Amino acid sequence: MIRLSRCRSLASVLTRRVGCAGHRVPRQAIRCTAASVSATHDFSSNSSFGFATDAGIRPLSTAAQQVVDNESGSSYAPRPFGKLMAANRGEIATRILRAGTELGCSTVGIYSHEDRFTQHRYKADQAFQLSSDKSPVAAYLDIDTIVNLCDSNGVNAVHPGYGFLSENAQFAKKLEDAGVVFVGPTVDNLNTFGDKTSAKNLAIKTKVPVVVGSDDAFATPSEAEAWINDPSNPITYPVIVKAAMGGGGRGIRVVPAAKDLEPMFRLASNEALNAFGDGRCFVEKYVEKPRHIEVQCLGDGTGDVIHLYDRDCSVQRRHQKVIETAPATGLSRETRENIFNDAVRLLKANNYRRNAGTVEFLVDKDGNHYFMEVNPRVQVEHTITEEITGIDIVQSQIMIASGKTLTELGLTQDAIQEPTSYAMQCRVTTENPALDFRPDTGTIDVFRMPCGFGIRLDDGPGFQGAKITPHYDSLLVKITAKARNRKDAASKLIRALREFRVRGVQTNKSFLLNVLNNKDFLEGEVTTGFIADNPSLMSPLKERDRAQKLLHYIGEIIVNGTPKSLGATGDPPSSVNPIVPEIHMDHKEKKQSLKMIFDNHGPEAFAKAVRENEGLLITDTTWRDAHQSLLATRLRTIDMLNIAGPTSVALRNAYSLECWGGATFDVAMRFLNECPWDRLNLLREAVPDIPFQMLLRGANAVGYTSYPDNVVYEFCKLAKEAGMDVFRVFDSLNYVENMRLGIDAVGQAGGVVEAAVCYTGDVTEPKRGLYDLEYYLGFVRELEAIGIHVLAIKDMAGLLKPNGSKMLVAAIREEFPNLPIHVHTHDTAGTGVASMLAAAEAGADAVDAATDAMSGTTSQPSLGALVASTQGTKLDTGIDLHQVSTLNEYWEECRGLYLPFESGQKSGSADVYIHEMPGGQYTNLLYQSSQLGLTGQWSQVKAAYATANRLLGDIIKVTPSSKVTGDLAQFIVANKLTENEVVEKAEELSFPNSVIEYFQGYLGIPPFGFPEPLRSRVLKGRTIEGTSGMTCFEGRPGAQLPPYDFCGSRAKLEEKYTADKVSDYDVTSHAMYPSVFDEFKEKQVEYGKLNYLDTRTFLTGMKVGEELQVYIEKGKHLVLKLISVGETSVDGIVHLQFELNGQPRSVHVHDKRAGVKEKQRLKALKGVTGSIGAAMPGVVLETKVKKGDTVKKGDPLLLMSAMKMETVITSPCDGIVKNVAVTAGDQLDGGDLCLEIEEAL
Repeated sequence: MIRLSRCRSLASVLTRRVGCAGHRVPRQAIRCTAASVSATHDFSSNSSFGFATDAGIRPLSTAAQQVVDNESGSSYAPRPFGKLMAANRGEIATRILRAGTELGCSTVGIYSHEDRFTQHRYKADQAFQLSSDKSPVAAYLDIDTIVNLCDSNGVNAVHPGYGFLSENAQFAKKLEDAGVVFVGPTVDNLNTFGDKTSAKNLAIKTKVPVVVGSDDAFATPSEAEAWINDPSNPITYPVIVKAAMGGGGRGIRVVPAAKDLEPMFRLASNEALNAFGDGRCFVEKYVEKPRHIEVQCLGDGTGDVIHLYDRDCSVQRRHQKVIETAPATGLSRETRENIFNDAVRLLKANNYRRNAGTVEFLVDKDGNHYFMEVNPRVQVEHTITEEITGIDIVQSQIMIASGKTLTELGLTQDAIQEPTSYAMQCRVTTENPALDFRPDTGTIDVFRMPCGFGIRLDDGPGFQGAKITPHYDSLLVKITAKARNRKDAASKLIRALREFRVRGVQTNKSFLLNVLNNKDFLEGEVTTGFIADNPSLMSPLKERDRAQKLLHYIGEIIVNGTPKSLGATGDPPSSVNPIVPEIHMDHKEKKQSLKMIFDNHGPEAFAKAVRENEGLLITDTTWRDAHQSLLATRLRTIDMLNIAGPTSVALRNAYSLECWGGATFDVAMRFLNECPWDRLNLLREAVPDIPFQMLLRGANAVGYTSYPDNVVYEFCKLAKEAGMDVFRVFDSLNYVENMRLGIDAVGQAGGVVEAAVCYTGDVTEPKRGLYDLEYYLGFVRELEAIGIHVLAIKDMAGLLKPNGSKMLVAAIREEFPNLPIHVHTHDTAGTGVASMLAAAEAGADAVDAATDAMSGTTSQPSLGALVASTQGTKLDTGIDLHQVSTLNEYWEECRGLYLPFESGQKSGSADVYIHEMPGGQYTNLLYQSSQLGLTGQWSQVKAAYATANRLLGDIIKVTPSSKVTGDLAQFIVANKLTENEVVEKAEELSFPNSVIEYFQGYLGIPPFGFPEPLRSRVLKGRTIEGTSGMTCFEGRPGAQLPPYDFCGSRAKLEEKYTADKVSDYDVTSHAMYPSVFDEFKEKQVEYGKLNYLDTRTFLTGMKVGEELQVYIEKGKHLVLKLISVGETSVDGIVHLQFELNGQPRSVHVHDKRAGVKEKQRLKALKGVTGSIGAAMPGVVLETKVKKGDTVKKGDPLLLMSAMKMETVITSPCDGIVKNVAVTAGDQLDGGDLCLEIEEAL
């Protein structure tokens, strides 16, 4: 009996090496936690574990063995090895470590410097860093370092996984020499099957069918070319070049014709050399569109080899498997049995030992099978075989390597039942299918894996915070589904993929989902050409990623503040949250609404109902012109939607709600990061029974310039379909030809044509100027003759005094008794309510007003005042004062959220009758003046505005003509010019573009012509771009524009914004605001939709500890909480920690105020042929040209590698290289500038 006490005592009894029989373990590997162990030595035991004496390997007693096993937690069965290393990384390393732990082994991992944060390092009991002097891939190919780590750390066995050194005979031999077990086949097996040439020779010898190909592997393209051209070799193009070593789809290229051999060979060779250390390749006849069927086998070296049935790996991209299934379907019994028999016979012929092996075949359409290769290792797709057989392949490898036979493990062929279930595996990778599977890199911000019945996950480098580099395979996780049949397995995978969340890097999820939903795939029989034959599989499925993008926006605001471009220069938003009131409908009311009349009977019936209405109708402008006039058009959709329900009740008898068009269209995209079309659709859904009204700038639609006619028609059609009813059509110069286009477009769309006569001057003072009563009546006659439904009097500046209002409306009503009249004004001077009441008394049918909290000064008159003033009279509005007062309480509080945009106006100002500045422009121009450095000179700007009006010919001033006037006014003040100096120096002054374009006729023709000589002097020497010397337009400018190419524009947008479906709305928005739309889309890609974020958070972000609920759609809301905001790092990055629905989320924001510039390369210029960018993130391996070189289209320029995939960037044109912006070793992001070529003419 031997007494063992504590580890030191055990170590003194046991000699220096303990481990698997025949394999030594360093003393330091022997650890013990037991206080003492008593055991009786039975030297006759056949235990596979023992200790070394002079007499040789002797077994440990049961008790002594248990002491060793206790360290691994195994107290019931001997472990195969004391210490097992996974000589790999990522998913397969983790798989090996888990298998080893389950068998009671102490586990060891290895990792490169780049992998120091990855999972496989900390899943091991011990982990050791590889050489940092080598490249990220070369570190894992460093045989000597790995063997030394084994020797110095008591490793008994090494499992190589797949890839890297898994098929390297030299590695296996050096481990064997060091007394370490290689968990894999013998060196002889590796020499035979690791070299595809010798494997093929063995297949021929054992009468396994093969594809015609070379017997030897070639080191150079010229050697391969000579063999192909040798008449004695029965081979023709197309051929396939395959690396002699390795697998995983790397080192394989199809060569369609002789001219492709050299570049394809080099790509395959370099890829294999980098991945496996051997760049030799052999050549085979290319079998087009076969099925790829493989057989999983196990051999133990006793001559016993079994198969674990087959797998179908036909769904491939670039010869790399994407989705694998088991068992294969659609094979005849004869074909299947032949494949099984050939696979087993081939491995037996080489006495396949100690490992799993996969024999791969091509099966053509006639059921003929051809040997491809043997992978003498575990494969990525081994999981599906495990699922259908119940056999742990990795553990079987380890056990066989420890000396167990298949029989001892119970793995006999007759004991392995034919599968009755079905398994399917997909590989989720960091690749973008829409960009030719371009590998993506970056930090994973969100990583939420699926689970549930029938789902298995084999995870690797993916976790929240993981940095995905371009150095390694792009695999994140393998998802395996098991079910009764193929379709059920596919359904489980679809469900799992939809649950799977990865944010921060692109993945191939959309592609996988497309495949899994494909009818041909579900039927089971697809070939290796399946992906190439179905390009629609690359179509992206839009993942909204709403939560993480929203957090990123909030983080950006917290760190860098509100963007200056937004103009939020005033006080911070109020801390008061507006309370949404409840207003209930009186269901006794039976009155048919104007909206119902319009929907059921059309615009003519609408106009008739307006004219026959008893009392005064009201249009509420709160949702458009009021905030344009007071808050720089910054009111956000969410604040309208919050009050939409109560508004639909309180204003049910209104003429309309003005909610869209005008400046709100571009401001929504430009500053608020909102889609104006979304706003219209959402508001229409929330308020279904009140007419909506918009402002249409005639031929300018909602833009600031003329557009082709078909753009205006398309815009009006879409607006009507989205829910718009009343179109107030105006022209900034009262130019009837511009208005005619808008009127016709609205009429064709089926909307209510409310044509506007824009008011300026003063009709009560005949000597005031040219805009007298007869002018307006004459203009109304022209409009009425065109065919309109309603007439609007649009008093943009609030110049319509009560007497003038009465005079003008009365005159129009007398001449046009059946024409509905709608009056719009601004309350800049404080006379708005009086003027509107006077208009109503004179015969106006409807007037504009705004809720009290949003009325007055440059906005519209008070809604409450008009309702109260007419209550009980013949002009009664039919609106309940208490209800609108309740609405107003909401707006009083809501306006506090927009304090940053307040202009500072304290009261009205009668000087509007002097400068005639439109109310909607007043606040915007005030802000613009401060931005231009004219702070403190506002009084001069206002005076200059009157001067500019005179210089321009005393024009109608409304967008865009008001912008021309404002630009000229600021130009006058900034340059300290007098009115006479502007005229005298016109030929030498650099006028704003808007002023030049006005004189060129871009806006049309003013009522009384252009002023001379100013116009001639401004235009001297100037011509209109894109014309043959034209100096100015004659007539409507848009009439001379060719039709807009909607189809072509859509195609370009779809190419540019591949992740999003391009809608008709998008194309139309881009037609009018191309640069604004592009910037909006870029912001949306970065931050997602922001219209559901509350305004205070939108403007100022969150405070630490603050919790926020965000309702993103009906039945879905997010709970956000800001946990911490880190300090700015040395590289200028701030890390913010949030909780999203209780789960941790991190955001990383560049602190723009830290003075640390982001390290960014120049980007290739879009649309410039000679500006050549990186096709994907990756590393530059080699530059093939230098500055000054002459290149032809298609010439190779540089070689890149990403995720072990090599790509040659070729020249897109003939020309001369004028700049090479990269060198070998540079790390690039997709789109980074690589070269510039001066294109040959």
